[in-house]
Amino acid sequence: MQRLALAWKRSGTRVGFVPTMGYLHEGHVSLARDARRRVGKSGIVVVSIYVNPTQFAPTEDLSRYPRDWARDTKSCREAGVDVVFAPTDASMYAGRDAGRYSTYVVEESLAKGMEGASRPAHFRGVTTVVAKLFNVVLPDVAVFGAKDWQQAAVIRRMVADLNFPLKIVVAPTWREADGLAMSSRNAYLSPAERSQAVVLARVLAEARASVRKSRGPVQASSLRARLEAMVAVQPDARLDYLEFFDPETMVPTERVGRGTHLALAVFVGKTRLIDNGRL
Repeated sequence: MQRLALAWKRSGTRVGFVPTMGYLHEGHVSLARDARRRVGKSGIVVVSIYVNPTQFAPTEDLSRYPRDWARDTKSCREAGVDVVFAPTDASMYAGRDAGRYSTYVVEESLAKGMEGASRPAHFRGVTTVVAKLFNVVLPDVAVFGAKDWQQAAVIRRMVADLNFPLKIVVAPTWREADGLAMSSRNAYLSPAERSQAVVLARVLAEARASVRKSRGPVQASSLRARLEAMVAVQPDARLDYLEFFDPETMVPTERVGRGTHLALAVFVGKTRLIDNGRL
């Protein structure tokens, strides 16, 4: 992959890149199409498919994370992807199991709260694998989805701080007809859980409506209590976190107005789902 990327660089070919963990849905396909628009017909679009072990805690769903190679490659062909890069653990983390891999990339500010607080080792794994993928694929532009807003912010900061020569694009979240954000983990949901999972989108809609009908900023504590109650009435749902924050700095805010961002994580049954949006 890296030899191919170097050859493209030498020839002046622009490279667009979409890193994924596979089990692709229409949201992923939209990212690939966005990458194509940005590099043009003469450019190369690369999609990586790699379930990265270092961003999963031992108690999380690494072993059962959904995988469907045939469907994924079909989706990539239909989206006009030129190259699917599917590395192995052995090639990405050579010698890790024997203690011979010991270098990680850590962002120490934006990654602390929300996902970082709930999943302490998560972002170290994300920034490490994305840095490695950037060094292998050598893209001019990489496209991420807004559903993982904090992740995208962390990646942007890493790229700026470490002088990676590429542009990061954050594309809008794709949703099902009822508002549920598309996610590979939605496949875990039973029919009853699937109907309850829409509460994440409803929380965002309610928060947005509350802010926009108010004449000024609202207190985060009172709005949070009302939104938490919406989750609590779902029989199989359990709130992990719900946070109002500045979308650039990730700093929590106690007064919520237009432009404030809301992110939440909710367990529906055993499935952990996330969503976010600008209010």
